[in-house]
Amino acid sequence: MPHLLHIDSSIQGERSISRRLTARAAAAWAAAHPGGTVTYRDLAAAPLPHLDAESGTARMVPPDQHTPAQAQSWEVTRQLVAEIEQADTILLGLPLYNFGPPSTVKAWVDHLIAPGLSLDPDTHEGLLGGRDLVVLAARGGGYGEGTPRDGWDHAQPWLPHGISLTGLEPRFITAELTLAEVTPAMAELKPLAAESLAAAEREIDGLWAPVAAG
Repeated sequence: MPHLLHIDSSIQGERSISRRLTARAAAAWAAAHPGGTVTYRDLAAAPLPHLDAESGTARMVPPDQHTPAQAQSWEVTRQLVAEIEQADTILLGLPLYNFGPPSTVKAWVDHLIAPGLSLDPDTHEGLLGGRDLVVLAARGGGYGEGTPRDGWDHAQPWLPHGISLTGLEPRFITAELTLAEVTPAMAELKPLAAESLAAAEREIDGLWAPVAAG
């Protein structure tokens, strides 16, 4: 039975564009996979523990040598890896905060880099490949080539590298200029913002649409 893992990370609630996009994608997936099942994780409402000096080294020590704190951290990692193993498709909402990913997404990725669970400790081969990871990204400004902030987005370029050891390969659908509607100084960019959002929504709608014959 097809299974979807749907992950949100925005702190903006109903105002969030990335949540709007993941919800649309989840609905499109459900329509294309009748009877499919869904696991939902909200990294903003229930943040994962960041790796710290007491527990973070669990990934560097054999499980039978774990301290209680390391064992607790390792169990979180085991659960997160299991969520991915059970999924055929993963949707990740990725807003841009201060030119980088939310720290909650970084914590999620850090937990996933786990020898013996997500990568082979001997060959370093990723063990989570073969799944469709669709990242629905939202950026408040414009970061395209030739714009004043070209290269300032450190979330989208980072994620493929950050998660590469697991074998996952994300593909991105991005809406930008999302702050134009609420920022007076960006008022003249509203048409471009609407165009970017509409393009992202069209791309989402085509993700699992049947291909016409002939």
